[in-house]
Amino acid sequence: MTALAESAPGYRARRTLPLRVEALRQLKRRRTLVMAAILTALPFVLVAAFAIGGSPDGRSDGRVTLMDTATASGANFAATCLFVSAGFLLVVPVALFCGDTVASEASWSSLRYLLAAPVPRARLLWSKLVVALGFSAAAMVLLPLVALAVGSVAYGWGPLKLPTGGALSAGEALPRLAVAVAFVFVSQLVTAGLAFWLSTKTDAPLGAVGGAVGLTIIGNVLDAVTALGDWRQFLPAHWQFAWADALQPQLEWGGMVKGAAVSVTCAVVLIALAFRGFARKDIVS
Repeated sequence: MTALAESAPGYRARRTLPLRVEALRQLKRRRTLVMAAILTALPFVLVAAFAIGGSPDGRSDGRVTLMDTATASGANFAATCLFVSAGFLLVVPVALFCGDTVASEASWSSLRYLLAAPVPRARLLWSKLVVALGFSAAAMVLLPLVALAVGSVAYGWGPLKLPTGGALSAGEALPRLAVAVAFVFVSQLVTAGLAFWLSTKTDAPLGAVGGAVGLTIIGNVLDAVTALGDWRQFLPAHWQFAWADALQPQLEWGGMVKGAAVSVTCAVVLIALAFRGFARKDIVS
């Protein structure tokens, strides 16, 4: 690389594959547009479902869930959309953007040409990871934003009614929802890291995306095995709904801090494995 830099005046490794170029490439891809359309359509589907089936009612035993308060206000509707999608739907865009990013280049046989440009391997992975995480974050924000707008039109702008009793004013509810969305994104970092690592190990994008989604589902299944006891606390899936602590009269950070620590730790390890393995990988496609 030193000899190359000397023979090519003006060459700077950090200027190769700029983030804006990679972001524009990913933005124009059909799967990005399809995923955006699906996330945008979900709030409209739920509004139609409530219109057809009627407003949700509380349980016969008197317990009230977040779903039961969905039509109380736009904020409640946004929180409900987050609740129904956080467990699986929001996993898909993260796995898609992070799992498809490197493997798709290999499947198109363009990866070796990028490296021959020359784009340093670490620079290529860094650019693709940052853009993939950026699109994942955008997906996390898009859904509740659309839900808040649609819910406010359908059910009115008002306080966030809490299932535990009481309510948060609209001005207080928005920061709480922002905290919830931020935690959902952080909790999905482990899926992002897993998908990204698999993307560097295979030439099949579907394998990387499907593998990340499948292993995430396995994590959810293991978390349901109560016989594991306290061992479940080491599973990222165990904390995936800890964001609900943000929708309490008093904001509780304990569960979200523990969940974020588990997710970030796993993500750092997986991303490190991706960089280490890709640096030694023989690129033939």
